[in-house]
Amino acid sequence: MATGKAIEDPESRFTALLLRAARLPGVRVDREAYLRTALARHCSEFEVRMAIADTPAAAGIPLDVLDRVANESIRYETAKVSALSAAVGLPGPLALPATVPADLAQYVSHMLRIAQKLAYLYSWPNLFSDDGDDELDDATKGVLTLFFGVMYGTQSANAAVGKVAQMMSEQVAKKLPQKALTKGVVYPVVKKIAQYLGVEMTKQTFAKSVSKAIPLVGAAVSGTLTFATFRPMARRLKAHLSGLDLAKPEVQVIPGEVVQDEPSPAEGQAKIPQPGRDWRLVKRRR
Repeated sequence: MATGKAIEDPESRFTALLLRAARLPGVRVDREAYLRTALARHCSEFEVRMAIADTPAAAGIPLDVLDRVANESIRYETAKVSALSAAVGLPGPLALPATVPADLAQYVSHMLRIAQKLAYLYSWPNLFSDDGDDELDDATKGVLTLFFGVMYGTQSANAAVGKVAQMMSEQVAKKLPQKALTKGVVYPVVKKIAQYLGVEMTKQTFAKSVSKAIPLVGAAVSGTLTFATFRPMARRLKAHLSGLDLAKPEVQVIPGEVVQDEPSPAEGQAKIPQPGRDWRLVKRRR
């Protein structure tokens, strides 16, 4: 009986779906490789290297540049998940028991992909371990649950993500606050969001079943439905993450040339800097 109750529990249902999607091939986004590829066309090599070594905010990359890159990633992931959803809808009603769960899993996997990409652009740390471990740790599950909550438009998730970002801003080493996400002040919110998402994704499963009931036509409806839901959710997460202090460009020290200016008459006796290499402070416009 306990097992049956666990399966029926919305929180457990969502957690199981999240873990299943996280194990699918290609779901995990390599932070370094993504930032290098995504920023290369918009930033200098110095900025790209600094963004990878620290964060895009520490590299002083303006938010308008990050927003353009984020929009490119959202378009890519939306097109991909919509095409896959349409393809899964081709077999028709007889294949529903297999195609609907598969479609939901690949939908969640693309939510994971865009969540990672947006997080890395807006200066969140690596969400997955580098040791190849297939399992998500509790802190990562917690923050991904909150990200999904933001995508679904829950205000409590917005507030909790802001709290987590504030905790990270106060740390010297940028990393997820393990205690807060697993048993501290944010943890109760994570559990409530997981329950909410379990209910919402059950409704989504039903909608997917209806959309795939008619061959060919169901494929078009399924792809359109996926496009209409995925893109607004991704944009919602982008808007929230980009508005946090964690994402704002920091003052950056970069190498530059000291330029010798002609002194004005009033400055006749003033000391004139000598030409050559030096360091200067440049504050990026926020």
